[in-house]
Amino acid sequence: MDVTVLEVAPRDGLQNEAEIVITDDKVRLIERSVAAGIRRIEAVSFVHPGRVPQMADAEAVMADVPRVSGVSYAGLVFNDRGLDRALAAGLDEINVVVVATDTLSDRNQGCTTEVGIERWHALARRAAESGIRRTVTIAAAFGCPFEGEVAPATVLELVHRVAEAGPEEIALADTIGVGTPDRVRTLVTGARAAAPHADLRCHFHNTRNTGYANAVAALDAGASVLDASTGGVGGCPFAPNATGNIATEDLLYLLHRMGIRTGIEPIEVAETGQWLGSVLGRPVPALLGRAGPFPSPT
Repeated sequence: MDVTVLEVAPRDGLQNEAEIVITDDKVRLIERSVAAGIRRIEAVSFVHPGRVPQMADAEAVMADVPRVSGVSYAGLVFNDRGLDRALAAGLDEINVVVVATDTLSDRNQGCTTEVGIERWHALARRAAESGIRRTVTIAAAFGCPFEGEVAPATVLELVHRVAEAGPEEIALADTIGVGTPDRVRTLVTGARAAAPHADLRCHFHNTRNTGYANAVAALDAGASVLDASTGGVGGCPFAPNATGNIATEDLLYLLHRMGIRTGIEPIEVAETGQWLGSVLGRPVPALLGRAGPFPSPT
């Protein structure tokens, strides 16, 4: 079994950091990720710098990333201006977020969920004309920090509606880390039925220590792509306590011990996680860099 692990540390991992990470360090993080074998990287977000100051240097980052055959760079896009910037910067794929609840959608994007769907359809049409790969992410698919539980039927109706724009990929995001494997199985199975022609991707946070169990449940239910962040860093600036992406290195250890192939070297990623901790000035949440591999290399 092969699984794609999509690295989100340069974008989702760093966007919530209060101290600005310099461009050179962002590029170095991406370089190290590519060297470890990661082939899909969400590198930047094309959002107004006043909203997310950490992403203000998106064009500068993309100007210096290694352009290696087989490596695909993604960027988060919210509107036409963001798509213009993404195309000019040479992105390979875009990710457009539709939030499952109106309250978080307004906090995150300044619009209702309904308007978010309309924006996605318009951006998807433009992106298709430009030949760029399109992912749509349904955020807060497993729960909202303001409205509480989100019914599976609500999420699956959103999947059906966003699938009408023909995305290559649909992602279900546990934005605040409240999901559990039973809910993951329900949503992934339902999403596959609602959008059979799109790849299915999942984005989990480990805020309440369920992220890795959810990742396994997603694969068992038919997801083929998992997001993860080197070091386990990250969070959403617009959702309270939305910390803790699942760590790329810890996920890789889990998958490889299960015999699932990724093409990525977990020890190299763990070393990058330790390096990232030195950049941020604190230990990262990931555990593989502390515990080491098993069996130990001889």
